[in-house]
Amino acid sequence: MALRLEVVLGDITREHVDVVVNAANPRLAGGGGVDGAIHRAAGWAELRAACAALGGCAVGDAKLTPGFRLPARYIAHAVGPVYRDGRHGEPELLASCYRRCLQLADEVGATSIAFPAISTGAYGYPPDAAAAVAVQTLRTTPTAVRLARLVAFDDEARRVLEAAVRLSGAPG
Repeated sequence: MALRLEVVLGDITREHVDVVVNAANPRLAGGGGVDGAIHRAAGWAELRAACAALGGCAVGDAKLTPGFRLPARYIAHAVGPVYRDGRHGEPELLASCYRRCLQLADEVGATSIAFPAISTGAYGYPPDAAAAVAVQTLRTTPTAVRLARLVAFDDEARRVLEAAVRLSGAPG
């Protein structure tokens, strides 16, 4: 059975999936945007302690913690690249984040995962280019996950993600 992609407008901290992906920083220290929202919703102290025990995370990689107070069982903390010009390995590093999150989900037997638009906030990745990388990577990465939900934080992000899914040529 193929991976189904879904685009929704909403708050990723309220997603009822097995794994929620956090757009994290390399120190896994919490921050602004999605990272701060996930830390607040999951329980700042508990999540911060779990992240500290992981010893950071390389760009392009992801590490797993419990979901604590989130509806999700797990949080995959993915560290996307800071965008420079797209010619310094950014697409490959971003794709690596999505692949690694699917791999972690597979390792814990997850069948559903929710992603934010990794690297498109403070890291400056152009949303349309990031969406294309995300959708292409999710469509081509072998996984036992059945549902990947792309969670948009506003209408414009939703439109960009929906366009990327349509352009990928396969049904959602």
